[in-house]
Amino acid sequence: MNLLGYFKTTTASLDEVSPTVWNSAAKTDHYADPAANYQGAVLEQYKMYVEMADRVSARRALTNTFFLTLNTLIATLGGTLGKELAVVDVRYLAVPTVALLVQCAAWFWLLRSYRQLNSAKYIVVGALEERLPASPYWRAEWKALGEGRDPSRYWPLTHLEQWIPASFAVVYVAGFITAAVV
Repeated sequence: MNLLGYFKTTTASLDEVSPTVWNSAAKTDHYADPAANYQGAVLEQYKMYVEMADRVSARRALTNTFFLTLNTLIATLGGTLGKELAVVDVRYLAVPTVALLVQCAAWFWLLRSYRQLNSAKYIVVGALEERLPASPYWRAEWKALGEGRDPSRYWPLTHLEQWIPASFAVVYVAGFITAAVV
C-alpha cells in the first residue's frame, strides 16, 4: 500500500475525460431539429451538472462549518477548563486527545475527498463546455486565475482549508504535552 497516495492528489486531464463524456449512441440526427435540440440537450445537461458540482461545494462548506464549530468549542472548553485539567492524571487525557486527533484526521480526509470530487466534476464541466459556444469556467475563468498555479493570482481554498484540521491537531497535541509536563 502506498501511503503517499493518501496525501498526494492527482486529477485526470481534460484530454482523458473528454472522450468518455460523450455518449456515442446519441447522435444529432436522433433529434427532430438535430442542431438545435442536440445543443439544447447538451446545455441542459451542462446546467444540471454545474448545479451538482455546486451542491458538492455546499456540502463541503457545511462539513467544514460543522468540524470548525466542534473544534472551536472543544478548544474553548480546553482553554476554560485548563487549570482544572492540570490536576487530572495525564493518562485520563490520552484517550480524548487520541479521539480528537482521529476526528481531525477524518476532517482532513473528508475535505480531501470533497476536493477530489469537485476537481473531477469541474473537469467534466470543461468537457461539456467543449460542445457549448463559450467556455466560461474551463477556459476563461480558470485561465484568468492562472490555473491555480500562481498564489498571487489565486490560491485555491481547498489548499488552505486542509491546514485547519492540522492546526487543531497541533493545538491538541500541544495541550496534551503541556498537561503532561505541568
